[in-house]
Amino acid sequence: MTTHDHDPHPAAPEAHVDGTPVWLRDFPHTSAGEDAVTRRAFTRYLIAGSGVFAAATVGAAGWTSLRDLDTGTPTPIIELGDLPEGRAHLFRYPGPDDPAILLHLPGGTLVAYSQKCTHLGCVVFYEPETTELVCPCHEGIFEPATGDPIAGPPERPLPSIALEIRDTTIWALRINR
Repeated sequence: MTTHDHDPHPAAPEAHVDGTPVWLRDFPHTSAGEDAVTRRAFTRYLIAGSGVFAAATVGAAGWTSLRDLDTGTPTPIIELGDLPEGRAHLFRYPGPDDPAILLHLPGGTLVAYSQKCTHLGCVVFYEPETTELVCPCHEGIFEPATGDPIAGPPERPLPSIALEIRDTTIWALRINR
């Protein structure tokens, strides 16, 4: 071969029998970064982690919804004659750990609500002088006739309890969510 003749495609360096390049066989040193996670692997881990987090969130929300499905069974609360107009009666419904309040409003209307504030779950009470349901934790106020929030941080109404009068007894029928 003359100086004018040169091969534009030189032969590939020889490789070892297992396909390892010659340079790696001659210089078997590895750098600290070779075992690091690649961008592609990192993205896969990130997507998998996000999926696990999303599934856990959906599972927790589903569990909470299933827990709240107990709308109660018909339960006697109090005799109508034992609750004067303008007064409240505290009871437990639908379970023994669920505080509730029955109101005999001026004008004779009967309403009942879960006693847990929809803001952070503090117990609300009836203020007969102002005829309001009050949450003492953050000064939330609810309209007694509807359970709707009228002041403070609560944005959702109190869950109401369906009522029925059987003979002279007031009964709680179910939670209306």
